[in-house]
Amino acid sequence: MKAAVYAEYGPPDVVRIAEVEAPVPRDDEVLVEVHAASLNPYDWHFVRGLPRLMRLVSGLRRPKDTRLGADVAGRVRAVGVGVTRFKPGDAAFGICRGSVAELVCAPESALVEMPVNISFEQAAGAGIAAVTALQALRDKGRVRAGQTVLVNGAAGGVGTFAVQIARAVGAEVTGVCSARNVELVKSIGADHVVDYIREDFTKSGRRYDLILDCVGNHSLGALTRVLAARGTYVGVGGGGVRPEDFSGVAWTAAMLGRSIAQLVRNLFGRRQLTGLLAKGKTEDLETLRGFLASGEVTPVIDRRFALAEVRDALRYVEEGHARGKVVIAVRG
Repeated sequence: MKAAVYAEYGPPDVVRIAEVEAPVPRDDEVLVEVHAASLNPYDWHFVRGLPRLMRLVSGLRRPKDTRLGADVAGRVRAVGVGVTRFKPGDAAFGICRGSVAELVCAPESALVEMPVNISFEQAAGAGIAAVTALQALRDKGRVRAGQTVLVNGAAGGVGTFAVQIARAVGAEVTGVCSARNVELVKSIGADHVVDYIREDFTKSGRRYDLILDCVGNHSLGALTRVLAARGTYVGVGGGGVRPEDFSGVAWTAAMLGRSIAQLVRNLFGRRQLTGLLAKGKTEDLETLRGFLASGEVTPVIDRRFALAEVRDALRYVEEGHARGKVVIAVRG
């Protein structure tokens, strides 16, 4: 079978489409015939091995896991003897390593049934980004109806899901994006849209119960000024950060410094500032499945690439300007 792999750290050119041995499912695994996968900043971080600190886990000199991708949607081809929720022919989506391939094995717990009202490409987009948005809003932000929520980076992968999920629970949503994305963010349900070129939301005088920050381009002091008295700030990464923005120790020190500053502010104030490292959970995928099936959330697909074009797709994701998700159509 064909799969996207990389044997060394570096730019997208280190990724190649290779013929590899087809995987065989273990007792608790599902073998999926991949129809579509999607890429995230997560993927180029692993390919580049940046920030370098992550290499303590991914491999010091070369990657331990050479497979690309995590978001997947396709049809079940076979199941392990312990699998009870799936059978061959079922359409499923979820999160597993090595999804940019013709076949992939995933734990049963990493997949859920695909709603009939969306395409494989849309389902493939509802992986890491959607889970991140859900956990940030619900678990960290404790979002509820009637609250005011601001999503900084509302047109990106996490942002487009966050706007829709916050609206689905009844919050009043403000989306921050560039001028070219204003209409998109309005179309997915934002009550208000701020063009960051024309207006700095941290100087607007408005306050928010919850700020979900997908960009990280404002100081904690500026963000605190626009949080409500008992508001919550949740940072989920730098959506616009590119490989050249990483400067080894300097970048890592800056991130650690920001984290420490958040802890100090939390000790001496009523506002809560926190971050999130999302974890794939069956129950969260089921929650997202419900949103997708009801039509309350629809994945936004920016561009589609063929499996042979995976390098171009990865380059596009690295640029940091994708509107919604970038999808790899494994089976056209």
